[in-house]
Amino acid sequence: MGKIILTGDRPTGKLHLGHYVGSLRRRVELQNLGDYDKMFVFMADVQALTDNADNPEKIRQNIIEVALDYLSAGLSPEKCTLYIQSQIPEIAELTTFLMNLVSVSRVQRNPTVKTEIKMRNFEANIPMGFFAYPVSQAADIAAFKATTVPAGEDQEPMLELTRELVRRFNQIYAPVLVEPAIMLPENATARRLPGTDGKEKMSKSLGNCIYLSDDADTVWKKVKTMYTDPTHLNVSDPGHVEGNTVFTYLDAFSTDEDFAEFWPEFQNLDELKAAYSAGGIGDMKCKKLLNSVLNKMLDPIRARRHEYEQDIPEIYNILKKGSLEARETAAKTMEEVRAAMQINYFEDTDLIQSQAERFRQK
Repeated sequence: MGKIILTGDRPTGKLHLGHYVGSLRRRVELQNLGDYDKMFVFMADVQALTDNADNPEKIRQNIIEVALDYLSAGLSPEKCTLYIQSQIPEIAELTTFLMNLVSVSRVQRNPTVKTEIKMRNFEANIPMGFFAYPVSQAADIAAFKATTVPAGEDQEPMLELTRELVRRFNQIYAPVLVEPAIMLPENATARRLPGTDGKEKMSKSLGNCIYLSDDADTVWKKVKTMYTDPTHLNVSDPGHVEGNTVFTYLDAFSTDEDFAEFWPEFQNLDELKAAYSAGGIGDMKCKKLLNSVLNKMLDPIRARRHEYEQDIPEIYNILKKGSLEARETAAKTMEEVRAAMQINYFEDTDLIQSQAERFRQK
């Protein structure tokens, strides 16, 4: 069995820094390392429709936005397979079979599901598709026999359910599917990047994001309003770096080279933290440093995006080719699944022969 990476995003809007530092940056590194036999990256439009069923145009428009973000961030169709979830009907088929192997109460215990149901005010009226999406997500992974899923720590409950479903399927039928492992960001700070307002998670719906496609002026406007330390009223006051969004972002993105370029008074972030904590460093100076760090990182991404935007039909060709390739892989898995479940009636020559003999004996 080869080493296979699978990961993706809901196309409900452009990708932001939380996506980038949480998994997208790592995906690019992994594809370039070449340590994996196959890498699948997809746009989860079926999952996105579970809470956007009345607004399919939103998903339709954002497919291309996410594709542009993928390519501009450095994902290459020569090194990984980029595809659209809805174009692989085998995933829906596997979802149906896996639903029989999990209880409603087990899905309800998933903390990620609980949080998202509350966030979307679905407590009294949960769409069935949304409630069951953890099973669909398990099918996304299992259909490609993924061994590794790069994701943020908030996705660990989803991966645990996937492993449970894979084990149950293999025990009942045959050892066909593969248990995946999560690959968390190496930088612990980046595992759950807060929003610019200091809230726990950067989210499109909360409007607290910095997008990969934001221009330099927009980035600066958002950085200027970032949540810092509410007790740091004067420059001379001692500051707190814990819970300070600016320092969380510097933890996630800055390097020693950035300090040499933008603030040579300090050799690294630890020195700046110590000085800020002692007092005498203003929040705006720290924000200016962060702005320089972010725009240095985003400049080449924005430049590549501009190039890709000049040939949108080719982007759709890339997605079509990737979807066809992905479907071939999922179809092979489903052949094994049907055989294991003994529902491959027309291919099972032993079944046909035995039934013929049974009726001849009457």
